[in-house]
Amino acid sequence: MSEKLKVGILGGTGMVGQRFISILENHPWFEVTTIAASPRSAGKTYAQAVGDRWKLDTPMPKGVKDIVVKNVNEVEQVASEVDFVFSAVDMSKDEIKRIEEDYAKTETPVVSNNSAHRWTKDVPMVVPEINPEHMKVIEFQRKRLGTKRGFVAVKPNCSIQSYAPVLTAWKEFEPYEVVATTYQAISGAGKNWNDWPEMLGNIIPYIGGEEEKSEKEPLRIWGEIKNGVIEPAKSPVITCQCIRVPVLNGHTAAVFVKFKKKPTKEQLISALESFKGLPQELNLPSAPKQFIQYLTEDNRPQVTVDVDFEHGMGISVGRLREDTVYDWKFVGLSHNTLRGAAGGAVLCAELLKAQGYIEKK
Repeated sequence: MSEKLKVGILGGTGMVGQRFISILENHPWFEVTTIAASPRSAGKTYAQAVGDRWKLDTPMPKGVKDIVVKNVNEVEQVASEVDFVFSAVDMSKDEIKRIEEDYAKTETPVVSNNSAHRWTKDVPMVVPEINPEHMKVIEFQRKRLGTKRGFVAVKPNCSIQSYAPVLTAWKEFEPYEVVATTYQAISGAGKNWNDWPEMLGNIIPYIGGEEEKSEKEPLRIWGEIKNGVIEPAKSPVITCQCIRVPVLNGHTAAVFVKFKKKPTKEQLISALESFKGLPQELNLPSAPKQFIQYLTEDNRPQVTVDVDFEHGMGISVGRLREDTVYDWKFVGLSHNTLRGAAGGAVLCAELLKAQGYIEKK
């Protein structure tokens, strides 16, 4: 590509916004040219607006430090400067729904990390390796919004990334009942150790809204487009518990599965290691070469060893073994702020560009 697409980050001063900015440094297709945030940050340089609240281990990219932050509520002005936007705004769900559609109506595509539109029936919620065909619902969304170019697309919750791809790889064996417990990192709450010192040595057995998302969102991903909307799949039935644990990055899941067909361990591992999707076929810039790896050691996957597999965009699986109540059980691990949040949204945007939904204005 001779000229990069101009990208805006809505909610650019928060943790996910920072992750977007970090990931997009030196991206071959996209360049961050505009950052928008709350009115209290507007008018300041990005470095001034963030101040001592930079939460990532890597330094703030030099190219964004002097960008003057805009007021995210000044939709027309922000939209006029970019080809599309990533949304990581911190507002109520109703406010997020409204502002993301307002941006879309300026003919600016919105790729959102937020949950507000995940159940809007004509908004695609996509893991690019699993359901890239759901982007076709955008044509119906555009009719509703009255747009030719603008739309909203979202990525699913970070909690499902460690097991939904695994169950997708095993689809031929017809999983029909799943029990999952997720052990979720504090960065999933937008926190680090400085923000949340009481999490050191602690576990909190409740994360608001996570269990419903973890049980229902995979079914929407596995659904089909019917009459211009996405109809969720009916199975497998998933029940889930979500627990906050003293880990900075990385969501781990312990999962039990019943299958209608009876696969062998060798068949299950082979299905994981061979599983790939459209991002791998298209060689998208952020796509992992190996989407899912299987680890044979009894003590893997581990957060400290495996969370950055494929630059944080791959899924690690281990401890696959037969169960006395269910058929098989395993442990999965995914990076919650890369594959699960900003990185997953960037991969969605790459897919949308490859499919022709995002172009230069």
